[in-house]
This record gives sequence, structure tokens and C-alpha cells, in this order.
Amino acid sequence: MTTITAGTLAVLALVDSTSFGTLLIPIWFLLTPGRVRAGRVLLFLATVAGFYFLLGVALVAGLGAVLGDAGALLDNPVVGRLQLLLGVGMLVGSFFIGRKKEGQAGRPGRLLRWRERAMGTETGSGVGGLLSLALAAAVLEVATMLPYLAATGIIGSSDLGAPARLGVLAAYCLVMVLPALVLLAARLTAGRLVQPLLERVARWMERTGGETTAWIVGIVGFLVARDAATRMPELLSFLG
Repeated sequence: MTTITAGTLAVLALVDSTSFGTLLIPIWFLLTPGRVRAGRVLLFLATVAGFYFLLGVALVAGLGAVLGDAGALLDNPVVGRLQLLLGVGMLVGSFFIGRKKEGQAGRPGRLLRWRERAMGTETGSGVGGLLSLALAAAVLEVATMLPYLAATGIIGSSDLGAPARLGVLAAYCLVMVLPALVLLAARLTAGRLVQPLLERVARWMERTGGETTAWIVGIVGFLVARDAATRMPELLSFLG
């Protein structure tokens, strides 16, 4: 593997490190009031990195060619209509997310309760919710992480042996979670310095958590519906 190829993979890994699962959720965990549950943050990052490592092993081994047949399934008119209904349903439902019912003012938002369970600050909470969140975040991002898919293609087409490919892939996944690990170390060693800023961000997230969730669901729903519509010529001709 040349220096240029290694540098390309490093850049792609750093781009992937800014995704929802590899950076935004860990930052959200670091905003948890009180003592940082470093073990849980590390477990989350290890789960995400492990998922992508196993996925990368499958892709590098040639499973990507088999998965490519899934495109034919998506072209099925019935599947397209179901996907369109799902996207429209998510888009419409996003308008009702985050609305406070009467008598609920001042209660923690759903996002904050998820964080409490994931970080173990809620009584009786285990690691199951944390692992489920990590896997869900990784699975939902697979299709959008184009740098990762490009990186596995580069690794798979290289002249490296199988052990070396696994090593490169493991290093790539480590770089993906490296920024979050650096932020975790900073939070543990300089908590007093960063705590005021984190508290302000936490208050902002508490106020806007429902709205943020609504925007995410709405945007994802729109993209899902748009993708389905582009594969339905009859719908496009009707709108035209």
C-alpha cells in the first residue's frame, strides 16, 4: 500500500469520524450531568467500531457483490410503494414530535430519558439500551457513509494479504472513533474547564431536543420518500 493510499484512507476515516454515531451521540453522552460514565461511552464507541469492522470484513471479502442484488428488490413496485408510504408517514409524523401536552411542562424530554438509561443514571438501567442505540445508529448510517464504503473498496482492491487488510480495516475503524475518544479524555481530565460550556449546551439540548428529533425524522422521511418516488416512473409522469 502506497503512502498516498494510506493518506486517502486516513482522510476518509476522519470524515467518517464526524458522523452521527461516531461523534454527535458521544458528545451528547459527555453532556450528561454529574460524573461521566467513561465505561459506557467506551462501550458505545467499541460497539460502533466493532460493527463497522465486521461489516468491512464482509465487504472486503466480496459480500458487497452479493448485497448488490438487493437493488433488484428495491425496484419491485410493491416495495417502492411501501417505502413511499413509510417516508410520507415519517414526514407527517415529524410534525407531531416534540409537542408538549398539557401538564408536561418542565418534564425531561424523551431524548434526555434515553440518555439517562444509556448512561446508567436511571435506576435499574442496564447496558442493553446502550448497545441497542449503538447498533441502531451504526445500521441507520451505513447507506449514508459513502467514505466508509469507498475505503472498503480501496482496501479490498489492494495487493495486501488478508491479515494486512484486517489490520488496515481495524486501524480505519479506530480512527473513526478517535475524535470522540479525545473528547472523552478532555472531559475526564479538564472537566472543570469545559463543564460550564457543556452545561449551556445541555440546557439548549433540553429545550430543543424534541424539535431536533422532529427535524431528523422529517428529513429522513423526506429522503426515503424521494428515493422511492424516483424509482416509480408512473408517479413521476402523473406529477408531471
